[in-house]
Amino acid sequence: MTTSLSPQAEGIVGDIEHFLLELIASLQPDRGPARRSGPGRPRILPEMCLWGALLVCVLRGLTHQLTIWRLLAKSGLWSYPRFPVTDQAVYNRLGSAGSAALLLLFERVTAVLRERLAPYMRTNLATFASKVFALDAMTLDQIARLLPSLRAVPPGDERLLPGKMIGLFDIRRQQWHKVQHVADPYQNDKVTARDMVAALPRRSLILADLGYFAFAWFDDLTDQGYYWLSRLRSKTSYTVQHVFYQTEDIFDALVWLGAYRADKAAHLVRLVTLRVGTSTYSYITNVLQPEVFPASEIAQVYARRWDIELAFKMLKQHLKLHLWWSAKPVVIEQQLWAALIIAQILHALQVEIAARAGVEIFDVSLQLLVEWVPQCAADGEDVVTIFVERGRALGFIRPSTRLRPQATAIPPEMIIPCPPDLVLVRQPRYAHRE
Repeated sequence: MTTSLSPQAEGIVGDIEHFLLELIASLQPDRGPARRSGPGRPRILPEMCLWGALLVCVLRGLTHQLTIWRLLAKSGLWSYPRFPVTDQAVYNRLGSAGSAALLLLFERVTAVLRERLAPYMRTNLATFASKVFALDAMTLDQIARLLPSLRAVPPGDERLLPGKMIGLFDIRRQQWHKVQHVADPYQNDKVTARDMVAALPRRSLILADLGYFAFAWFDDLTDQGYYWLSRLRSKTSYTVQHVFYQTEDIFDALVWLGAYRADKAAHLVRLVTLRVGTSTYSYITNVLQPEVFPASEIAQVYARRWDIELAFKMLKQHLKLHLWWSAKPVVIEQQLWAALIIAQILHALQVEIAARAGVEIFDVSLQLLVEWVPQCAADGEDVVTIFVERGRALGFIRPSTRLRPQATAIPPEMIIPCPPDLVLVRQPRYAHRE
């Protein structure tokens, strides 16, 4: 289904609330009040307005479930009349509605923004890869002890943790690609890792932190046709098979991971160690050709894994996902998906503003974007125009403080080529560690 946005919703989103209104309408045409299948008073609140109010409350930074009811019953949502419903009626609707509609809306928003971001996407990052993704997980903050069953639970108890969010973040597009909510906050992240990457395009590059470090995981990714890049875990044993280049500051070689019979990887990998000032950084990857993935670029690309950490920070701090509106699992999921939908749009705004202003993405303050989008909407102003035309003067656009690792480029003629008979695969043996 295609969505035809009005002129004020052109660009990436224009008026975000109008953008949401049209997308929700395109998924669930408004049929008026929903009819009950059983006895009781007919519903007078359309589902479209329920989800619209939830999203608007997240966008405007409101922090309580009660504000959804106030928006619907007291203030009014968009051009709809105020609905004569009680706060308990709204609570009951949220508690029984599930989160499938919001998941569908998230997928629809993602598809629309993917198309609209195409002109602004920068593909000069790891050009050998079809796409670049960061994989990570975030433990969700504790819920309040609002339900009767939780009031006797002591503060800090693990039963107050609503689980964790596992996500794949598209680095080039600055968009969430796939998200999964796991109820167990202590589940090993490696359990869901294979499912998260299963449908990615081949030749995608996956960036992951040391929480995913495992020989079997690296071998599986290589066997499935994916590229990967990781830091080297300290005390990991390896044997050097070929050295491409070595100086006091750079070591670039092919190694076998696992020097002992009990634990060894199947595929030969590339180890790059860089010394920057007084610090030393070691990376491993299955991109074996230095001319394809130069050592000078590896640290720069891995530094972009931090993008997903900033995306988590946006959800928790800027979209206030650390303040749960309810202790009910279904409402927690609804709030999570609502925050993700708003985050997709705000990330897209940041990308468009950066491209139109001719600056790096992270020179556009995401925190100020979150803060000023509702204000611009209330004043009838286009946030993109304000940020592009007046962003520097108002401090919305300023040099980013993010570290940009630098390494000396190795002259191609100094790289020692591999011998033609070098063995690339061996019989693995995986030690089963927690």
